[in-house]
Amino acid sequence: MMSFEDVILLSNRRYAETRDTMANTLLPFEERNLTPEQVELLDRRRRRGQLFLVLCFQCLIIGTLVTLWSGQDWTLSPGWTKPMVYWNAILFTLSLIFGIVGVRLKRGSDEFLSY
Repeated sequence: MMSFEDVILLSNRRYAETRDTMANTLLPFEERNLTPEQVELLDRRRRRGQLFLVLCFQCLIIGTLVTLWSGQDWTLSPGWTKPMVYWNAILFTLSLIFGIVGVRLKRGSDEFLSY
């Protein structure tokens, strides 16, 4: 039977073995030894990337909904005055730009994957 001191020594030895191992092994190697300031900058970059992805999908949804009016404007407007066509083309271009920038900024693994 183990004495109380043996139990404490055994628990201290287990603590010493697990103390040096990393808690979250899902992090990439380059993010494992960051300072708190660097982690804050990394989180800011990822939040900004999430913002750009939201803007991308909003522009994409509105552009898709406006495509009907854009097609009508293309066929019925005289000459080069087709404002809905130009607006829709700008909207889809912005959606593409926001998507590319958002994916580049949000790269890496988040602590919480829900946002």
